[in-house]
Amino acid sequence: MTAGLRSLTRREVVVTFIGVMLAMFLASLDQTVVGTAMPRIIADLGGFSHYTWVTTAYIITSAVTVPITGKLTDMYGRKYFYVAGLGIFVVASFLNGLSSTMTQLVIFRGLQGLGAGVIMANAFTVIGDLFPPSERGKYQGMMTGVFGLSSIIGPALGGYITHNFSWHWIFFVNIPLGLLIIALFVLFFPHLRPDRHKHSVDYLGVALLVLTVVPIMLGLSWAGVQFSWLSPPILGIFHFSAVMALIFILVESRAKEPIIPLSLFKNRIVAVSDMVIFLSSCGMFATIIFIPLFFQGVLGLTAVTSGNLMIPMMLGVVAGSAISGQVLSRAGGHYRIQGAIGLAISGLGLAMLSGMNAGTTPFQATVNLVVTGFGLGVIMPLYTIAVQNAVPYGQLGVATSSAAFFRSLGGSVGLAIFGSVMNNRFAAEFLTRIPPAIKAAVPPERLASLAHNPQALLNPAARAQLDSLLVQAGPQGSEQVLQGLRQALDVAVSQVFLIGILVLGMAFVVNLFIKELPLRRRRISVVPPGDKKNVG
Repeated sequence: MTAGLRSLTRREVVVTFIGVMLAMFLASLDQTVVGTAMPRIIADLGGFSHYTWVTTAYIITSAVTVPITGKLTDMYGRKYFYVAGLGIFVVASFLNGLSSTMTQLVIFRGLQGLGAGVIMANAFTVIGDLFPPSERGKYQGMMTGVFGLSSIIGPALGGYITHNFSWHWIFFVNIPLGLLIIALFVLFFPHLRPDRHKHSVDYLGVALLVLTVVPIMLGLSWAGVQFSWLSPPILGIFHFSAVMALIFILVESRAKEPIIPLSLFKNRIVAVSDMVIFLSSCGMFATIIFIPLFFQGVLGLTAVTSGNLMIPMMLGVVAGSAISGQVLSRAGGHYRIQGAIGLAISGLGLAMLSGMNAGTTPFQATVNLVVTGFGLGVIMPLYTIAVQNAVPYGQLGVATSSAAFFRSLGGSVGLAIFGSVMNNRFAAEFLTRIPPAIKAAVPPERLASLAHNPQALLNPAARAQLDSLLVQAGPQGSEQVLQGLRQALDVAVSQVFLIGILVLGMAFVVNLFIKELPLRRRRISVVPPGDKKNVG
């Protein structure tokens, strides 16, 4: 650690930490606000097959940005990257609010993800700058509490704005808060810079990382939706990404200052932690995205009520994270045990969610969400702290951002696979539940459209069009189609939850192989096994 970091006063530490929490609040508020409004956005702009794309575009760009930012901040400091990321985020929020097509929204969400990636890469790294590993659990828990607070406010705010104004305004609310945080960072945030040495940026590594990650995420998003999994475009994309990955590994192994040091993954704690983060994010985050769709499409709830039902889950996240962070700090670092407990509770929560149907009461749904949220909260602070505790200070940024990278990558892979599963299962289930009389009365192309976009469950205007289309089928025609849509969506989302349980089971097994290292009580890092140079 440099003298500049040691010389920070208590006031500077507090102001810095408050700024980081506000930036985290901004980024996480955007995600939760958008999630609740997504059914209405799809109803207005169309494109049910693109339901996951608005989130996937955001995650792809943020996932690529995180490891690059982590390395660069290790080299040049955190402050100005933070300010640039916040600026990109605010501009993209304004452009998202002006979107009039799904294409525009996806593009601008991708731009917003760039800013969010910079913010996320810095957030937990700065905690590593300010506090020793033995104290980080408490502050990581506080950061998760901020995430939980925004998650509590976000769904309700998103539902209220969507219901009473327009979904466009869910993006505009970011602008005043974002400008305020930028001003605070410019005026008060210290220029935390680990060293003053001259560095060389691994531009080739950056380009190859982008060419590896973006194509595979695009391929996963298109597979099973626009193209079949074994179609030439999808196979070509996967092969291209695999070739780029091999070249990336070769280049990084010889680079003077690699954007992602491959030696990092020789550390067993880092490797296992990143794998658990990847699998748990794949299993949890991807399934959570579909909960508002289930509430509004299957249970017939409004956007406001759907948002309110997400609040107990976020309270569970806050409670689980706060308890987990305190236990981790006080017990000295038993993250294998706490990880196993958290993953088991999360799996139980998903099992309870998979059992929901059209007859599920709001109380039952609340209990299911609280259990799921608590388990997620338990595991959230663990693995980032484990990674930070296992690496020297000079690798703090890139190691921390690797955890965030695998979290984003897991979420994106999960969204792509689960989105494909949901779309295909929904279409198949719907077509089997339509009575022959309805099939005879409705044009095949119209039935096919309904099978890939259940807007009649979400949009009153689409419901009116369906009623007029089925007038010749009798008074029960429209209700039969709606019932078929509702049942098909129920089955499809439930299957997503079940697959999520299997993925969490894999994470549980991998977690058993993590090595527990007692948490250090100083910020200066130990030298990891095999590393002859103490860069701390």
